Amino acid sequence: MAQRHLDPTDPAAADVTGEALAGYLRARATEFLRALRLHRETGGGSAGGAEEPADAARALRRSARRISASLHTFRPLLDAGWSEEMRPELAWLSGTLGLEHAYEARLERLLLALHRLSGAVPVPAQAADVVTAGSRAAGTAPAAAKAALTGGAGPAHRTPATDHGNLTVGAAKAGALLERQLTLARTRAHSTALQAIGSSRFHAVADKVALLASEVPLAADAPTTDLRPLAAAAEERLTDAVTALPLITAGHPYNAEALVHGLSPDPAPHPQDGPWHQVRLLLRLHRYAREVLHGADGAANVRLLAAGQALNRHRDASEAAAAAAQAARTPRITPATAYALGVLHADQRHEVEASRFAFQRAWQRQTVTAP
Repeated sequence: MAQRHLDPTDPAAADVTGEALAGYLRARATEFLRALRLHRETGGGSAGGAEEPADAARALRRSARRISASLHTFRPLLDAGWSEEMRPELAWLSGTLGLEHAYEARLERLLLALHRLSGAVPVPAQAADVVTAGSRAAGTAPAAAKAALTGGAGPAHRTPATDHGNLTVGAAKAGALLERQLTLARTRAHSTALQAIGSSRFHAVADKVALLASEVPLAADAPTTDLRPLAAAAEERLTDAVTALPLITAGHPYNAEALVHGLSPDPAPHPQDGPWHQVRLLLRLHRYAREVLHGADGAANVRLLAAGQALNRHRDASEAAAAAAQAARTPRITPATAYALGVLHADQRHEVEASRFAFQRAWQRQTVTAP
């Protein structure tokens, strides 16, 4: 199906030049500085602490991601040396600030899944956003909720048949093991983030962002150069990456190869997941390019948001599965604990497959009726 691209003759997109890019970057730099001020006023908080420091860290990551993405997509219109120096520093900052939240969310996801699989505790209603398409498709949520999460009727994702006696015995110890490992990782990530924000490296980044809030180092011809061809190129890279995905395989209800790899002694990332993670990053670049051209409404396309949410669930489930597999490799754990972790890993790989199917449906709708 043909993908609709940005139309250079579209009057609604006329006169989108480097001046618009400069305004966008100044606005994101101002957001960054505002979030940094809030973070300093709240003292950075403590691991698992108050909401304000977490909100400030999210705002810092949000603005850093958008600045970095714009420097990547529109780099021909910016001072090359400055842009190439800033991008890796912003990526370092965003990644460092995001680790603590990632570990916290991963632990919550895995503990909820263990509770659901073992039947020990019902899944709380407020945690519905954590229990994603794959687990709901396993039969623990109403059909309407399952359809909403998968974008419609999907393949029959089922949790593998389990010995509930062994699972119940092992689930508590598996949960305790995961909690120790991921809480330790989260605490270390929190300390790393605090050290990063107090470092000279961070202060150098913050100083450059402060300058960006008042002056954007555009190339000489950028103020009159149309942004749309560069934004269209970002969209084309996304479309090509999606075309290369095994979308037919994503429609299958069970991907045994994924389980075999995940439970092997090899701790390397799952080879099937890499292309999907890359599409997620390219989709983000495309959405941010639309923001530059059309404002916040440009990135609020319903189909792009649905596709992005499916890929976010895919990342979360694949990383949770990897954490369960890693915990299962812990020396001297009991057979019941290893069994529970194996079932948990299989459950999360089911969620990976369900998320891929949800993306497939969202993307196909997008290519037919993209605005």
